[in-house]
Amino acid sequence: MTAGFRPYLLLTLLCLVLYLPGLASVPPLDRDESRFIQASRQMLETHDFVRIQFQDEMRAKKPVGAYWLQAGSASLFGVSKIWPYRLPSAVAAWAAVLMTFAFGATLVGRPAGLLGALLLAGSVLLLSEAHQAKSDALLLATAVAAQGALLSFHRGKGSIALALLFWVAQGAAILVKGPVVPMISLLTLIGLAVSERRIAWAIGLRPITGLMVAAAMVAPWFAAISTATHGAFVGEAVKSDLLPKLLGSQESHGAPPGAYLGVLALTFWPGSLLLFPALTAAWRQRATPEVRALLAWVLPAWAMFELVPTKLPHYVLPLFPALALLAGLMIARGAPAFQARAARWWFGAWGLIGLAVAAALVVLPQRFGDGVAAADLALAASVLAAALLPMVLALKGRMPDAVLAVCVASAALSTAVFGVLPLRIESLWVSSAIETAVRAAGPTGLVAAAGYDEPSLVVALGTATKLTNGAGAAGVLAADPGALAVVAAPERATFLSAANGLDLVEKARIAGFNYTRGKPVEITVFARRAP
Repeated sequence: MTAGFRPYLLLTLLCLVLYLPGLASVPPLDRDESRFIQASRQMLETHDFVRIQFQDEMRAKKPVGAYWLQAGSASLFGVSKIWPYRLPSAVAAWAAVLMTFAFGATLVGRPAGLLGALLLAGSVLLLSEAHQAKSDALLLATAVAAQGALLSFHRGKGSIALALLFWVAQGAAILVKGPVVPMISLLTLIGLAVSERRIAWAIGLRPITGLMVAAAMVAPWFAAISTATHGAFVGEAVKSDLLPKLLGSQESHGAPPGAYLGVLALTFWPGSLLLFPALTAAWRQRATPEVRALLAWVLPAWAMFELVPTKLPHYVLPLFPALALLAGLMIARGAPAFQARAARWWFGAWGLIGLAVAAALVVLPQRFGDGVAAADLALAASVLAAALLPMVLALKGRMPDAVLAVCVASAALSTAVFGVLPLRIESLWVSSAIETAVRAAGPTGLVAAAGYDEPSLVVALGTATKLTNGAGAAGVLAADPGALAVVAAPERATFLSAANGLDLVEKARIAGFNYTRGKPVEITVFARRAP
């Protein structure tokens, strides 16, 4: 099963099953994904591939790499569709899974590498990022390439091609998300140097030549963006994005040290069934070179992420391949930790997560849709059965079979959450409902939105959409008889007062739930009555 190209075909088929559902049908998500989509679309509209803009606002959050890939995909497959913007993330997730096996085969052997790649492919965090037009799945692919090449040199299996791959991956990672992957690689080097008291093997990476390669990749754009913005982009990125994350909890995304470990059972689910006993076994085998290398990938960088005040779940995604390979290695070795009493208790407790997921598939349509249907109950039951199967196999000591069952659980989860559930929770897709109402109103001029300013609305209605307040929306209608005003309830009174004297007609009323703010919204679409 692990010989030749069969593992790559198996992993590719699994990734198709996991990452395709919902790629085209789930509406743009707020807020980060919609900002990425809109900024990439504006590159195509303006033919400016240097500056990153959300409408008239400079986006100095991330470098340009993800935007270039999304814009390129959209130019090939359709600017007005959503899935082309998500396609680079799905492809990057697939590439990361294949590279996890390829490098895992070198580091821990083909059977363990395949088990690890299977566990990585279906993890909740990677499922989520593979379905979103953001930078994190792309960053994961660069991290696997860089770390896989680095640890190949550590195992004495380096080459000029791998050295080039390491530095190209570093350059690509910087263009995607700044210094994250270089920092992880540096921490890995430090961890190995401290634990082994040797570092001479790293000379094979050709650091001087490699730094020149990476610099040649990133310097042209950084020079261009600095010139185009008179240095404002880099200054704003450091001042408003990097430093706030390092010094405090940016945008209320703070959490204490240990938070990532606390949610690992969920973010690595369903593979977390086997992960925690595997980590116990790996720590006992930390003296072996392959385990020590993978721990050096994980532990120093994990500590860094835990200490940084700003925390979002996807920050630790570049460490998941090492965790998955550690689990695969311990399963392949038949580590006794899987038979320990603590492991069996964990297997039982793990089933509660599957129960919670199944319950959510019933509760969410009741809360945000038109009520629970028989199909919802059937879907929840199938997901629960798929989730409990690996638990049963683990309790029986059949760990490799449990990995295959984990893949079944991941496939059931992906189909349910991305393929079916979005159709059952319509009230969450407020921007899509507004888009439908605006299109039903017929040909219009400018659309002004007051009190509802989520980025997905700009994606839905176009770059020219004016995000304003009630008085501003009334001003737009006064100046343009063909305009529409999208007015949220808190701005309604101000809008009507400012629009006094205009002959208004209500085109639609929309009730929904703004999940980014955690509260209901009521939207009215106004137009001027035709003469």
